[in-house]
Amino acid sequence: MVNNLVNYCKNSFYILIFISISLFFFSLKFLFNDLVYFIEWEVVSLHSMSIVMTFLFDWMSLMFMSFVLLISSLVIFYSNQYMAEDFNVNRFILLVLMFVLSMMMLIISPNLISILLGWDGLGLVSYCLVIYFQNVKSYNAGMLTALSNRIGDVALLLAIAWMLNYGSWNYIFYLDMMNKSFEMMVIGSLVMLAAMTKSAQIPFSSWLPAAMAAPTPVSALVHSSTLVTAGVYLLIRFNILLVDSFMGQFLLLISGLTMFMAGLGANFEFDLKKIIALSTLSQLGLMMSILSIGFYKLAFFHLLTHALFKALLFMCAGVIIHNTKNAQDIRFMGSLSMSMPLTCSCFNIANLALCGMPFLAGFYSKDLILEVVMLSYINFFSFFLFFFSTGLTVCYSFRLVYYSMTGDFNMTSLNMLNDKGWTMSFSIFFLMVMAIIGGSMLNWLMFFNPDMICLPFDMKMLTLIVCILGGFSGYLMSNISLFFYNKSLMNYGLSSFAGSMWFMPIISTLGVIKFPMNLGLYSYKSFDQGWSEFFGGQMLYNQLKNYSLYVQEFQNNNLKIYLLSYLLWVIVLVLMSMFLI
Repeated sequence: MVNNLVNYCKNSFYILIFISISLFFFSLKFLFNDLVYFIEWEVVSLHSMSIVMTFLFDWMSLMFMSFVLLISSLVIFYSNQYMAEDFNVNRFILLVLMFVLSMMMLIISPNLISILLGWDGLGLVSYCLVIYFQNVKSYNAGMLTALSNRIGDVALLLAIAWMLNYGSWNYIFYLDMMNKSFEMMVIGSLVMLAAMTKSAQIPFSSWLPAAMAAPTPVSALVHSSTLVTAGVYLLIRFNILLVDSFMGQFLLLISGLTMFMAGLGANFEFDLKKIIALSTLSQLGLMMSILSIGFYKLAFFHLLTHALFKALLFMCAGVIIHNTKNAQDIRFMGSLSMSMPLTCSCFNIANLALCGMPFLAGFYSKDLILEVVMLSYINFFSFFLFFFSTGLTVCYSFRLVYYSMTGDFNMTSLNMLNDKGWTMSFSIFFLMVMAIIGGSMLNWLMFFNPDMICLPFDMKMLTLIVCILGGFSGYLMSNISLFFYNKSLMNYGLSSFAGSMWFMPIISTLGVIKFPMNLGLYSYKSFDQGWSEFFGGQMLYNQLKNYSLYVQEFQNNNLKIYLLSYLLWVIVLVLMSMFLI
């Protein structure tokens, strides 16, 4: 049985990685020759009616599919060992494959109907994966994830209904007239709402850290290239509507605040997976921000580079959790680099790529984005959010490294920390190579017409200074004695506000349900158990009971009363018959 499952994982890995490499070379051919292919597949033709599926193949969709398949193939190979103790690993692999297929459907669809198929497929399978470990926490997280995403699904359905004003649901044909037509602006707003829910922008952010209840390989897949990036990818396709419009300005504000909120929250978090999840949220805010300014190609570039190092981060975190017997609190860790040198090396490379360390994958996209922001016509508040959030990213990354890699090991002395799981190590090592070379490779391929970015020296050095300050702040925050010395700060409302994602998880759960539940309680007390019951069911019951007791008392008396009543009844009948005649 085990051998069959091993082969199942390996077969999926070989097939997916072969398709991934093929798609990557196809995407280069499409990119260099500026090709776009539409493929129409007539599913049903009945009399004058035909149902046609349309697929859009251009360099962007092919390259994104290539990256999704590469990461999913490595995740499946990694799951072979990570989920080895699970009896239902077969089912798990099938769910992951369904997840990837839904993402493929979304990527190659120029049609809102087929996008909805992939969109809902992602939502449904993600719910199944979040509740995979069956406990109350997972069920709550799955419900929060599913219901938050349903808002976006409804927005997409409304956009489909609005597109009935046109001849087809192929939105790609109507993009040029988007800014000129009221209907297309409404459709664009609904699509933006859908993208905000799927990519967890404020106020829909609370589901993303909650989805950490899923197995770690799923987190690596979800947070790198599939579920959360679907919203960004959809807006990249609809990028024309964001240029010089109110929607673009609104999205810039919301995504900037999301980036800031996630970076702030990660500095107060102690759960290893949640820190990385909030890091994903921060990077999604960065992608949305640069997209709302109008640089869709840069957003796509960062989407791809981020997918590489974020999948690597989650896989390394998974190995650490696996070896520490499912402990996720970073305060229990420490000195891991002594026991797990390969994993910790990869983890540090992924962290440095996330921070934008020169010549790693994140540097090429992140540094370019920040320099373009300096050249762009945006206000000071948005400028501050971009750079302060970058500093916060470095801060929580260095804090995480200091807590987990240095100092003393704070768990039990009996442990099995090692790097001997070659299956997981292979996946990690492969992604580490991609995280090192991926950024420069994509930079050379995507931007083959070099643009000169000319900035003053102090602005050119601003990114570096912000990163150094952020790293130093992370060191101070990880200093345990300093933390306990300032422990009184944790009692202030500001610390609890910043550390709990601006109370968004509470507002999204208790805030939504508390008023209807209270209303139900009051109506139950006032109506079902109050006046309605007193004058309704209970009063009717009491009156009928009293009448019955009275009649029973009357009938239980002696024979004379019974005969007298009978006589009176006969007299009444005689009188009635006389009057009727």
